[in-house]
Formats: sequence, structure tokens, C-alpha cells
Amino acid sequence: MSIPITFDHWPYPRWIAHRGAGKLAPENTLAAFREGARHGYRMFECDVKLSADGVAFLLHDDTLTRTTRGHDRLAISSAVAGDHAWHTLSQLDAGHWHSRAFAGEPLPGFENIARFCLANGYFLNIEIKPSPGLARQTGDAVANQAARLWQGAAVPPLLTSFDPDALQAAHDAQPQLPRGLLLEALWTGWLETALRLGCVAVICDHALWDTSSVTQAKSAGFRCLSYTVNDEWEAQRLIDLGTDGLITDRLDLFSPAC
Repeated sequence: MSIPITFDHWPYPRWIAHRGAGKLAPENTLAAFREGARHGYRMFECDVKLSADGVAFLLHDDTLTRTTRGHDRLAISSAVAGDHAWHTLSQLDAGHWHSRAFAGEPLPGFENIARFCLANGYFLNIEIKPSPGLARQTGDAVANQAARLWQGAAVPPLLTSFDPDALQAAHDAQPQLPRGLLLEALWTGWLETALRLGCVAVICDHALWDTSSVTQAKSAGFRCLSYTVNDEWEAQRLIDLGTDGLITDRLDLFSPAC
């Protein structure tokens, strides 16, 4: 049985590979996770949403336009990812946009990524990234699947989202799984919202952390994580502030051992 994740029991490493491998491989693919692991990273961040038939899979954007392409035989009637069944999505090329070396890399199902992490003892930060209007449905589904897949594991995944409704649904479905509130601004009530949602962490745009905000978050019992930290001077500033996690694209610059 896993020990509950709390401020005092925080087993996650400081360095987290953004979308698997940052810019070194096509984001949110199994190839990216393998590349991140090759660079020594043991914790990964990824984005998870639902297909039209309820299958959880990895994709950051609402649409398919930027990071996927169809085969000649596959007509995509809508670029909105959530409009398509998993059978259709699983046939897309999610690697060619990055480079020829990754051409043909498929969109991964969440379960495949989970099993890769579990088999290798890696930690996972799952950003719940719902399609418009599906916040609660996505939060519920991702939390339930994560609880099933990590049942009996020593360290559960960290569920995060910018959407409070998605986090509330995850809390309602699987309250024992740790949660973190993602913030791109310190909007009025951010601390109270994180408390209400039973979060264990707050994950901010790195520029939002200063002595005041870190003190507020830590005094309320939250661990402090940052995205997306790609400069050495900023990484050192955040470490000096006492923050707890750095999500980075620069796997070529930062050693996860530091």
C-alpha cells in the first residue's frame, strides 16, 4: 500500500521532463518518454484527454493540427481531437512534425504510458487536459484509470490541472490520489481554491514564484513546482527560493541528478 503524499512525505524528484522529453522528441509520445529516460530523467509530465469514445490518450492541444497528421487513407473531418474515436486517433502520425527520425510515431494511449512508467519505476505528473466542456468527465475518467493502474504501487502519480472542475472531479472519484493546481496567474482566491480541492502542490508559471508567493504556499502546506524552466539562472533562482519541482524542456542542459 502506498503512503499518502503529503508535504512531509514527498517522494518525487526535483527535475521533471516536460511532455516526456521537452523539445528533443515529439511531445507526449512513447518515443519522448524513452528519450527522457535516456537522459536520466525519472519523472515525466504529460497531458491527458479523452477521445469521443472515452479512451484516455496523450495530447496537449485541443486540436490535432499542430502535432499530428493523417495518412492518405485517413480523412480527418474535424481537427478537434475529442471529436474522434480512439480507433481513428490511434492511426495518426504524431512524430513527423518533429523530425523525420520520428515519422510514424503514434499518439499513445494513457494506459501504455502508465505501464511504461510502472515497469521502469518512473514517476508521472499527469496534467488533466480536458476538451472544452468535458472537465468533470475527464477528471473522473483519468483519476479512476490512474487508481486502477497504480493500485498497489509505492508512489502514485500526481494529478494536476488548470481546471478546478477537473480537479474536483478527480478528488470526488479518487480522493487518495495526490492533486496539484496549475496556475498561469495568481488570481484572486488561488490559495483558497487549492485548499478546497485538497491539493498537495501548486504548480506555477516559474515567473510567479517569489519570496511572498512561496511563503504563502508553503505556509498553507503546499509543495511548490514550476513550469517551464529552461534557463540556468532561473532554475537556480527557484532552487534558492526553496521550490520543490522544476518542469523543463532542456533535458540537454539540466542533469536530473543536480
